[in-house]
Amino acid sequence: MDGVERQLRALGVEMVDCHEPADLVVVNTCCVTAIADRKSRQAVRRARRANPDARILVTGCSVVIEPEILAAADPAARLYDNQSKDRLLVELAALVELPRDQPLPTLSGVKPARARANDRAAEPAVESSRGGPIQMDGDEGDDGSIEDGFETRTGVDRTRAFVKIQDGCSFHCTYCIIPRARGPERSLAADDVLADVRRALAAGHREVVLTGINAGTYADGGIALPGLVRRILAETPVERIRLSSIEPQHVTDELLAVWVDSAGRCLPHFHIPLQSGDDTILRRMGRRYDAESYADLVARVRRAMPGAAVHADVIVGFPGEDDAAWARTREFLRSLTLAGIHVFRYSARPGTAAERMVGQVDSQTKKRRAAEALALAADARVSFAERQIGEEMRVLFEAPLPDGRWLGHAESHVLVAAAAPGGDPLRNAIGLVRAESIGPNAPDRLLGRLLAVDWPPISLPPGRIAHESLAEAAGK
Repeated sequence: MDGVERQLRALGVEMVDCHEPADLVVVNTCCVTAIADRKSRQAVRRARRANPDARILVTGCSVVIEPEILAAADPAARLYDNQSKDRLLVELAALVELPRDQPLPTLSGVKPARARANDRAAEPAVESSRGGPIQMDGDEGDDGSIEDGFETRTGVDRTRAFVKIQDGCSFHCTYCIIPRARGPERSLAADDVLADVRRALAAGHREVVLTGINAGTYADGGIALPGLVRRILAETPVERIRLSSIEPQHVTDELLAVWVDSAGRCLPHFHIPLQSGDDTILRRMGRRYDAESYADLVARVRRAMPGAAVHADVIVGFPGEDDAAWARTREFLRSLTLAGIHVFRYSARPGTAAERMVGQVDSQTKKRRAAEALALAADARVSFAERQIGEEMRVLFEAPLPDGRWLGHAESHVLVAAAAPGGDPLRNAIGLVRAESIGPNAPDRLLGRLLAVDWPPISLPPGRIAHESLAEAAGK
């Protein structure tokens, strides 16, 4: 959807939310799980019900996997798979390049999953003098997803910008349909990534998150991910860099050296998918590491950056996961003292090897194990927050709270709330905060005292906070 976004931005049109009437609707689908496919079909049908006379264009991964079913959901919709995005751009160009005295069609981009608080926001509305509003959303995951695909090259989450550096994957984990839907790894040219970072900074964003389906495979000629980050640090004034998610085998000593040498601009926060703490299950998943090497990696990250936050993903109820395997995973998660855990119940995806495996786990067992894993995740977040009481941290403030405080993320990604002297708005400011206590109603949130404020050189207008949408659901 990056080309679509660029084309519409160049026209200076505005967008509408997906519940508003539109003459043109773009539905960007997700096929990570069967649940995501179902929600994609529902989004197409919902778009037609809301806009009976609209032209509806459907793109994304579900078009690759189940075009016939999507066509049945709306026979009048036009389908564009991931290899046909050029045709989509041509058709959009024909629709919106109207004579100056005619209004542009209104365009709504429909997301197939519900919104969640504190996740990536959709691209903001842009005022237009030429006609109706336009809304575009990126590829969305769902509650049961294991991976997501960032289809837009840039997106916003209040004050941070998500910059896509890579797409596709050829790892072929046995539960994952992404290689079939998205194709093999391919990377954006480093110069294009730098241009996107500069655009985000020019728009006022102070933090950049580098995203990709398998970001650690980034390669542009002789430049790998560590070299790309070094170029961003050397050639842009970006203040804060994060990675959305990175496979364990890609957290190399060279990458850690870039983080250590960045003088704090690369933030001490890594999202490193685990998926299971049992070696047999990891082999059945097609993962490329074992539990011992993962634990060694976490220790290596902490030696390089004491206090760094490490978040993990875990899939519960994978085929063959008996009670003993789950117990090993549960104890392994406890032993890692993580800053956070993202929990997913295994959902069989048609077309994957795992769907055909023996030892499928019943739904009640998956629910029970998910509840246990979520309790571990809550404990991990609370413990990590408690360990930071008394510390000073730099917080990028994003949104006001009802009690007058402002909420934002510290370098470690922990949520911090603090009040500004005189009640000044803090959005997009980076504040030095001393953490003093835990929030009474949010035990994984720190409350702190604001010591100093680094006001933004460019303030983000309120219109940039369009609405919440799903974030980078998980890594692989």
